[in-house]
This record gives sequence, structure tokens and C-alpha cells, in this order.
Amino acid sequence: MTGQPRLSRLEFVAMMAMLVATVAFSLDSMLPALPRIGAELTPDALNRAQLVVTSFILGLGVGTLFTGPLSDSFGRKRVILIGSGVYILGAGLAWIAPSLELMIAARIVQGLGAAAARIVALAIVRDLYSGRDMARLMSFVMMVFTLVPAVSPLAGSVVIGLFGWRAIFLTFILFALACSLWLALRLDEPLPPEKRRPFRRAALVAAMREVLANPTVRLAIAVQMLCMTTLFCSISMIQQIFAVTFDRAPEFPFWFFVMAVIAGAVSFLNASIVVRLGMQRMVSGALGLQIVLSGAMVLAFSFGLPPALQFPVYIVWQTTVFANAALTLGNINALGMEPLGHIAGMGASVIACFATVGAVLLTVPVGLMFNGTPMPLLLAVFCVVLLARLLMLRLSRMQDQTA
Repeated sequence: MTGQPRLSRLEFVAMMAMLVATVAFSLDSMLPALPRIGAELTPDALNRAQLVVTSFILGLGVGTLFTGPLSDSFGRKRVILIGSGVYILGAGLAWIAPSLELMIAARIVQGLGAAAARIVALAIVRDLYSGRDMARLMSFVMMVFTLVPAVSPLAGSVVIGLFGWRAIFLTFILFALACSLWLALRLDEPLPPEKRRPFRRAALVAAMREVLANPTVRLAIAVQMLCMTTLFCSISMIQQIFAVTFDRAPEFPFWFFVMAVIAGAVSFLNASIVVRLGMQRMVSGALGLQIVLSGAMVLAFSFGLPPALQFPVYIVWQTTVFANAALTLGNINALGMEPLGHIAGMGASVIACFATVGAVLLTVPVGLMFNGTPMPLLLAVFCVVLLARLLMLRLSRMQDQTA
């Protein structure tokens, strides 16, 4: 570690985890509010309330392209604090938005700001730690991070019950203010001026061309986009499935907590076995298993699963979808980054941007197809993981040919 005398390791881990968790908190705590947002802002098309979720992810994806390179040029703290200001502006605009269209625009702004906290926090960890120290610290950061999506719907439900759904946006503002003040007062700038690089648009464009020119990276981006689509489709539709399909809206925060905790545990399992099995085998195996499970779900709901079994079977399946994301996203991202060591920062931003924005574009039409049953989600996940598995076969053959 390079000089952070005011921060203990425990405090540093907690700070970085809270910054990274901004995204999960901003997404998952909104889920219990979607029925009320739909009823108030778009009563004639309730499915459109899902756009409050996907619009945030769209802003996040676009912001990811720029926040890393900007922090390399202007310093980590400055970019995070400016991003926090943008995030707070977006949350404030969403809080007072009189229409769904204005709220969607505000959520895009909020997502742009959240990209700084997510991406630059990881850069700070790389600035201050290396080797096994960095790996150990990141495991602690992710341990805290996995708890946030688990408890966010519960916290959102409490806020909505006490103060109404618009108060959720005030909690975002308070959260961002607390994190920003903590960062400003306790963390010294980890990237000194002499280590900064000028921000050049030409360098970003060149990195983008190099990333997209590599066929291995292109395939990895496509697979990552498809794996993200399974996650985003699930998040955007899960509350409606609980409320409309199964009439279990009050139970939603509890079941979401259970599923998120299990998925978090699977991410730690992945960390312990990926070294032995390899990233490619992990991704291919997880996708193959999900093809079987999702195909079975499509058949079961098509041919009439007994009503008493539908909800428990759906819960098990949805948990496997979250777990599949835990087993695939990190590994396929690492595969895509392997040829890009010389432009790692730019490469990571480009990959994350294209994968996230592409996943949003696939998720929006699927979410709007919700018809009171989980079938649109089941079919979407099945088709997406099948395509992702086919792309992994092509990636495997390509790597065998170049070995």
C-alpha cells in the first residue's frame, strides 16, 4: 500500500465496498416501487415502469466508457466527487419528475454519475494495492458488496411504507452525500499528478478500434452482453412476476434477499475453483447447465405445471439465473481482457460499455413483453444462454487454432 496513513484496512474496504455498491443499491431498492410508479406515471401501460431500471443501466454503461480514462487524467477523487454530483442531480430530478419520460431521463443521468463510483473505486484499489494483497482486499470488498443487493429491496420497502415511493430518491441522495463526504475527508488522492496521463480522444478511439478488431475480444463482449441480459431481464421483470403472476408482492423483498445471498455464495465458490478449471470451462459449463434448466422451465410452464409447484419451481430457477451470472460475468470479462494487457484501462471501459449498453437494448423489449406469466422471461433466458453457449464453442475453437 502506498501511503494512506489515516485509513485502516477495514475502513478502506468499507469505503470501496460502499462506492462499488452504489449501482446495486440504486437498482434493487427501486424494485418494490415499480408498481406504484406504474400506477401513478403510466397507468395505461404498467410494463413501462421497468424502464426506470433499464434507463439507469443505460446511463451506467455509457458512463463506464469515460470515467476510467478521465480518472487517469484528472485524479480519482475528483472524478468520483464530480460523478457523485451528477448522480445526486439525477436522483433529485427523478424525485420531482412529473412524468415517466422525465424520470427515465433523470435515471440516465443518475446512471452516468454512478459509473464513476463503480469504475474508479476499482482503480483506487489497483493504485494502492498489488498482488495477493490486492486479491485479498478485493475479496473483502466483494463480500460486503454482495450484501447490498440482498438487503436493498427490504430497505426500499421500509422507506416506501413510511414515506412513499418518491422518498427512495432521497435515500440515494443521502447515500451519495455520505459516501462523498467520507471519501473527501478520509482518503488522500491515490493518483499523484506525476502519474496521470492526458485525456486524449484519439487514444480512446484507438483503443476502441483495437478492442473491436480482436475477434476473441469481440466474442467475449458478445457473451458478456448475453449473460448480462439474463440478469437485467430478471431484475426488470421479477417484481411483476411476484406481484402479478403469483400474487406475492409482500414476500418479494424476503425472497430476493435469499436469492441474492445464494448468488453471492456462488461467486465465492467460483473464486475457489476457477483457478483449477479455467475461465473458459467455467463459463461453458455454467451456460450449458442453464440451457438445460431454462429449457425444462419453458416446457414445464408450456404443458401445465401444477399451480402448487409453479412458485417454488420459479424461485429455484430464478436463483440459478442469478448464480449463472455470478459464474459467468467475471470469467468472461477476464477472457476478454487477456489480449489487452497493454491497454487494460481503456480496454476494460470499452468492453463494459459495449456489453452493458447492448444488454440494455436486448432487455427493454423483453421486459415490455410481460403478459402476466413468467414465460417471456423463461424464453428470453433460454434463447440468450443458448446463443451464448454457441459463441463459447466458437471462441474455444478459435483459441485451439491459435494455441
